[in-house]
Amino acid sequence: MIKIGIVGGTGYTGVELLRLLAQHPDAELTAITSRGEAGMAVSDMFPSLRGHVDLKFEDPAKANLAACDVVFFATPNGIAMQQAPALLAAGVRVIDLAADFRIRDVAEWERWYGMQHACPDWVAKAVYGLPELNRDTIRGAQLVANPGCYPTAVQLGLMPLLESGAVETGHLIADAKSGVSGAGRKAETHILFSEAGDNFKAYGVAGHRHLPEIRQGLTSMASKPVGLTFVPHLTPLIRGIHATLYARIEREIDFQALFEERYASECFVDVLPAKSHPETRSVRASNMCRIAVHRPQGGDTLVVLSVIDNLVKGAAGQAVQNMNIMFDRDEKTGLWQLPVLP
Repeated sequence: MIKIGIVGGTGYTGVELLRLLAQHPDAELTAITSRGEAGMAVSDMFPSLRGHVDLKFEDPAKANLAACDVVFFATPNGIAMQQAPALLAAGVRVIDLAADFRIRDVAEWERWYGMQHACPDWVAKAVYGLPELNRDTIRGAQLVANPGCYPTAVQLGLMPLLESGAVETGHLIADAKSGVSGAGRKAETHILFSEAGDNFKAYGVAGHRHLPEIRQGLTSMASKPVGLTFVPHLTPLIRGIHATLYARIEREIDFQALFEERYASECFVDVLPAKSHPETRSVRASNMCRIAVHRPQGGDTLVVLSVIDNLVKGAAGQAVQNMNIMFDRDEKTGLWQLPVLP
């Protein structure tokens, strides 16, 4: 069994981790922390877990996280970089679902996240946890930086094109939409039901924190700098990300075959038949990414549609997938859940 601790178990990614790990045959939940809810039974906060998770939230200062095999940080940005080094020094493996270790350029990270990094030496040692790209290095990692939700959908959608060198890299466009749960479990005006419901808007057009993460990944895939315009939108959904991606063709190949061959062995990427239009509800509550490739009017621009559940493949599910790789389990273990419809 894999002894597991979760730091910050009261948010949406925290409860999603609990849902997935409670069904994982090799997972032993040993500690779940929350400063504000210490002493409360997890099932009192999340009745959906009643009968499956019998633990109480613990104060992070008192929880014996060092006795765990792996600790997940489902915390706001800036927490893992403060607490993870002590666990890493004790030999515990860490998976951070926040952004503390995703961006290799520490100065760039500090500029986008507005704080000084507490352990820049660990940034260089962290492995970026996109399994379809870094599976071999994830396997031996002590610290995994779990990708963000937008970056997961965008990178999986563009990866085959950039690896093939068949598209221009200077003017990529990512037009992405997210459900409200992507903003986290908190009280803010713009995510109130009466504000977000029956509404649709762009945000972060001048620059979003996921931009440098996406650009870093795409640059690695293309083996040269890329130009990317990334515009996120808030939709009146609870879960789901839909990324519409645009790339100009530079070299003619069979693009449908390119995607099918690149992801043929990937258990959580489904390349749909030509002319398909994936929907967010087709991946709801699952760890699946569904992709479709289009070439409108036979022109010189490819349009790739990529959908994921932002809380699963975009967060907790991908984190469990990374854990499976790190501990030599089948990647699908505990992630067998089919999408929920309607």
